Amino acid sequence: MAKTPRPHITPIAGPILGEFLIGISVAMAGLWMASEISDAAAGAFGMANQVMETLFVIFRVLAIGVGVTITQAIGGHQPEAARRTALVGLGASTWAGAAAALWVLLGSNWTLDVLNAPDAVMALAEPYLPLLALALLLEAYNLTMASILRAHLRARDALVVMVLMHTSHVVLAFPLMLGVGGWDGLGLPGYALALTISRALGVVLHLRLWRINMKLVPHRRDWWVCPVRALAPVLRIGIPGASLELGYRIAFMMSLSAAAKLGVAALATQAYTLQTLRYVLLISLAIGWACEIMVGHLIGAGEFRTAHQLVRKGLRNGLLASGALALIAAAAAPWLMRGFTRDPAIIEMAQTLLWISFALETGRVANLVVLGALRSTGDVIYPVAASITSLILVLGVGSVLLGREFGLVGIWIAYAADEWIRSALMYWRWETHGWVAHARAIHQRIRSPGVESRF
Repeated sequence: MAKTPRPHITPIAGPILGEFLIGISVAMAGLWMASEISDAAAGAFGMANQVMETLFVIFRVLAIGVGVTITQAIGGHQPEAARRTALVGLGASTWAGAAAALWVLLGSNWTLDVLNAPDAVMALAEPYLPLLALALLLEAYNLTMASILRAHLRARDALVVMVLMHTSHVVLAFPLMLGVGGWDGLGLPGYALALTISRALGVVLHLRLWRINMKLVPHRRDWWVCPVRALAPVLRIGIPGASLELGYRIAFMMSLSAAAKLGVAALATQAYTLQTLRYVLLISLAIGWACEIMVGHLIGAGEFRTAHQLVRKGLRNGLLASGALALIAAAAAPWLMRGFTRDPAIIEMAQTLLWISFALETGRVANLVVLGALRSTGDVIYPVAASITSLILVLGVGSVLLGREFGLVGIWIAYAADEWIRSALMYWRWETHGWVAHARAIHQRIRSPGVESRF
C-alpha cells in the first residue's frame, strides 16, 4: 500500500491556537473586569474558575475518549464507527453536564470551605458558583462537539464557533458586570449570565456545522441515550486520561487552598499570574492537541514511524516556544500586572512567580505534547501510573509544605518540580517505544484488510 503523505500539524495547530487565544483572552478580560470591582472579586473569580476547571475533568473523559476514538476510526477508514461514536458522546455529555451542574448547585458552600476561601472571597463566590450550573451543562456539549469537529480535521470550523461564542460572551459580560450609563451592573453574576448565553449560541453553531460538514443530525433520543457497549471504547481511553487530570486537579486544588491561607492578596496574585501563564503555554498546548489528533490518524493508518517523528518535532517546537514566551512574560510583568492592580507588593510577587515559571513552563511541554500522543496510541495506563506519585507528593503535599515555609514562591517551586518529573517520565516512555505494542493492538482491531503497520 502507498505510504501515507507526510503529515503537517500546522493546519490543525493554527486554528487550535486561535481557539485557545480567544478563550484565554476572554477569561483574562473577565479577570480584569472582576479586578475593577475589587481584589476580593478577582480572587472569587479565579477560585470559581478553578472549581469549573476541576469539574471540566468530567467532560474531558468524553472529549478525550470521543476525539481519540474517532481519529483512529477515520484513520482506519471506518466512517460509520466514527458517526456512532459522535452520537454516543453527545448523549453522554448530557449526563456529565447534569452531574457538574448539580455539584455547583448543591455543593458550592462545601467546596469553598474545603478551599479555605477567605471571608471576603466567600461572600462573593458563594452566590456566584450556583449561577454557573446551566453554563456547565452547555459547556459539556460544546467541548465534546468541538472535539468531534477537530477529529474530522475541521479545526477551522471549530475555531469559527469559538470566535463567535467567546466574542458574544465578552460583549455581553462588560455591560452586565460593570454596568452602562447610570446602571452599576450585576458584578460577577453578570459574567455568569453572559457565559450561559454564549454557550447556548455555541451549541446552536456546532449543530449547524455538524449538519453541513458531517451530515450528522442528532435525533431527540441521541441527546440522552448512551449505550454502555457503544460508550466502552470512549471510556477505555477517556477514563485513564481524565483520571490523570482529576489527580492533577485535586493536587492543584490543594495548592490553591494553601495559597488561600496566605490571604486575599496572595490569592489575587496567584489568579493574576496563572491567567498570564495561560498565554505562555498557548503554542505548546496547540501543538500538543494537534499532535494528538494527527497521531490518532497515523495509528489508524499504521504509520507508527511517522507518528514518532511528528511528536519529536512537536516537542522541540513546544520547548522553544514555551521558554521564549515565559521569559518575555517575566520581563514584562511590571507592565502586565498594572492591568490588574496598582498594589506594588502584588506586582513584585507576580514577577517573581513569572521568573520561576520559566522552569515550570519548559517542564510542562512534554506533559502537553507527549502525553496526548501516548493517549492516541492507546497507551493510556502508563501516564496515570507514572504520574500519580508526583502529583500527590510533589504538587499536592509539596505545595502545602513549601507554601507554609516560603509562601507563593514555595508553591511555584512545587509546580515546576512536579512538571519536570512527570515530563521526564513521559519522554522516556515515548523514546523507548513503550507505546508501540498498544498502537499495534489498536491498528489490528480497526485496520482494513491488507493494511500493515510500518515502524
